[in-house]
Amino acid sequence: MHCPLPNSNTNSRPTIASPHRPLPAGSTPLAVWLAGLALAGCSAVPAPSPTPSAPPHPVPASAPAPTGAAPSVTDSNDHTAGFAAWRIEFAAQALAAGIQPNTVRDVLGQAQWQPRVVELDRAQPEFSRTPWAYLDSAVSAQRVAQGQAKLAEHGPTLEAAAARYGVPATVVTAIWGMESNYGSNFGSFRTVDALATLAYEGRRRAWAQGELLAALRIVDRGDIAAERMLGSWAGAMGHTQFLPSVFLAYAVDADGDGRRDIWGSIPDVLTSTAHFLARSGWQASETWGAEVVLPPHFDHARADPAVRQTTAQWEAEGVRSADGQPLPALGAASITAPAGARGPAFVVGANFRAILRYNNSVNYALAVALLSRQIGGGAPVIGAWPRDLEPLSRTQMQALQEALNRKGFAAGTPDGVMGPATRAGLRGYQRSLGMAADGYPTVELLQRLQTP
Repeated sequence: MHCPLPNSNTNSRPTIASPHRPLPAGSTPLAVWLAGLALAGCSAVPAPSPTPSAPPHPVPASAPAPTGAAPSVTDSNDHTAGFAAWRIEFAAQALAAGIQPNTVRDVLGQAQWQPRVVELDRAQPEFSRTPWAYLDSAVSAQRVAQGQAKLAEHGPTLEAAAARYGVPATVVTAIWGMESNYGSNFGSFRTVDALATLAYEGRRRAWAQGELLAALRIVDRGDIAAERMLGSWAGAMGHTQFLPSVFLAYAVDADGDGRRDIWGSIPDVLTSTAHFLARSGWQASETWGAEVVLPPHFDHARADPAVRQTTAQWEAEGVRSADGQPLPALGAASITAPAGARGPAFVVGANFRAILRYNNSVNYALAVALLSRQIGGGAPVIGAWPRDLEPLSRTQMQALQEALNRKGFAAGTPDGVMGPATRAGLRGYQRSLGMAADGYPTVELLQRLQTP
């Protein structure tokens, strides 16, 4: 007798191998308990799905884009048998990848289907947040004050990490604040459950399977027990939300206890974070950048990450620091104006790009930079945000993309997401109107595009 399996001929769910499929060479003695694991999966009742109280760490830009159809999720019982059978198939892959049999049996074998993970993965917010709304929350007075308290509390540890890797203590503290509000919320999903669910569900199958193997390898190496490996629905873990593959590459045993613990050891958390940034291109001799005032008639199409030159060259073009001080010496600096021509602008260098390696969002990187500055006693943003501008909804953004394409300003596939192609098309349209080509979408531009 074995578990009933889903129809493997349909494209709407993963192909599930038979529980009796051959195991990798050398693993035949495990067949009995693998078969038992399949039978246990028939009657397993998924554990209740926790609901995170803060947005999870996003899947990194390097993760494969969602492709193909995913299984339809209506309730937690629909996938119990299929998920149990999938575990058998993936157990063979884990064994072949060198994961210890006990870990496969005791950790992967206990993984539970979490429908809430699928719901969160598929969630597409209709409205995106404006840069100022994002920063109002991310760099609040409370978070600045908490960061200053953490900086004082863990000063020796942070300074040791800074001396070792060249990343300022304020920057590491800011990332800690952004990722888990200084450890108050790093998620309550079991990482193995979350990644197993995503691997079975199929939207990001290859990526999730790789991260799941990495998570099992972490348990194998004794860094953390599986029940303590907690994080977001997307698999990001601990105080500063490392994905398992990032943990394997960059986590540091700073307290010398023989384990890399980003859940319970603050020295490990902070030093690992500094290590990641250092390996991501952080330049100890540079700052992240500075707020600037752009000269009149500045070509806002040059406010682009691909346009890089020294800050001395930007200064020669009339770019000035917003606080009246000389621009910081940066070797390959670009201008970013996240709210377009009407909002504040910043000159940013290699260290800003290192923060983007943590989370590939300009708003996120700017929040870390500004939070670190204020934790260190610096000033908030000087320039005024255009708070009268309403954000476009996803539906409106898709309509804007369609209208740009119709008028011959290539904006890519209309998907409701602002990307490089849409920004380039919008800049072309703005130039045709004699406007500043900042590529910032507004309701006014949408209305003009839709006017016959």
